[in-house]
Amino acid sequence: MNKNNGVCCTSRVAWLAASCIAMTLAFAAPASAQWLKYKTPGIPRTADGKPDLSAPAPKMPDGKPDFSGLWRVDTDGMAETGKAEDAVKLQPWAVALTDKRKESIGRDAPSVLCLPPGPVVDMGVGKIVQTPKELLMLWGGTLYREIFLDGRPLPVDPNPDWMGYSVGHWEGKTLVIETIGFNDRTWLDDDGRPHTEQLRVTERLRRTDFGHIELVRTLVDPGALLEPWTVPVKLKLNADTEQLEYVCNENERDRDHLVGKASDDKGIDVAHDVLAAYTGSYSFKFPATGEVFTLTFVLPADRLMLSGMGPTVALSAISDTEFSAPGVTLKFEKNDSGAVTDVLISAVEGDFKAIRK
Repeated sequence: MNKNNGVCCTSRVAWLAASCIAMTLAFAAPASAQWLKYKTPGIPRTADGKPDLSAPAPKMPDGKPDFSGLWRVDTDGMAETGKAEDAVKLQPWAVALTDKRKESIGRDAPSVLCLPPGPVVDMGVGKIVQTPKELLMLWGGTLYREIFLDGRPLPVDPNPDWMGYSVGHWEGKTLVIETIGFNDRTWLDDDGRPHTEQLRVTERLRRTDFGHIELVRTLVDPGALLEPWTVPVKLKLNADTEQLEYVCNENERDRDHLVGKASDDKGIDVAHDVLAAYTGSYSFKFPATGEVFTLTFVLPADRLMLSGMGPTVALSAISDTEFSAPGVTLKFEKNDSGAVTDVLISAVEGDFKAIRK
């Protein structure tokens, strides 16, 4: 995301975070990088000079796993993450507030207001700097998290803040982070699911090899959630680059453009058999990195939906072949025989194509 374009349509401060439906595709994420031609020193590499992501995970001098590095969300895990996000169960008041926030197109999201994101359920870890007594998670602006590893307990009756108070302990090779003390002004996801000051977040981090981290985040909030909400997030080392500074307040322009209501986008009626022809999986190659991941279209009723790359997104029909969602337009193409071959994706970041599997 270019820090000078004044647009910040995502509340997820994670590499390859979901945004708008770019909430799903996150086309802009790799642009938030610098030192593109300077290779990260001291990391294992393959014969062709690329980072060896399958090499053994590094260790600290005391033998504990070392999580240091710049990390982004791994596309290979996004389907699993999205499925877990869809499984959330909220208190009735929280359902009503979520619906209200979605109807207002997220006008009051923390990201739009240039506020810290808080405990976003599928958030990444940014850049990790680790010492024996402390672990820092740094993002490209002034946002950071501080996790103490020195054995101190969680504070008693802390003053609620945006990112909470975190302590960590080791269970074998897994770092377990406990966080409390959040204020209730942030959203748990881009749909606007709320939480209360009772929220407690437990994160389990495990570095499976040099290039990958498995993060499992569990949220417990008796004031807003009917049951614990557990979401896995896979992370991949983002080597040979660094974060680009991003300051939302520098040139924020989102809010003036978030007008109307979500229900205004009613779309048109399209025959069920026409919609059914578009269901299935489509392969998308991320232009900046060459990574390939899958877009999946499903039809649970009479409305086409995009699934598997974050929370399920309902699409509005513009025509028999063209559909929209916040921030993106999708157009299905057919060959001379009438078979669906691909879908064209138009977003502010550019035009892309996903090929039907």
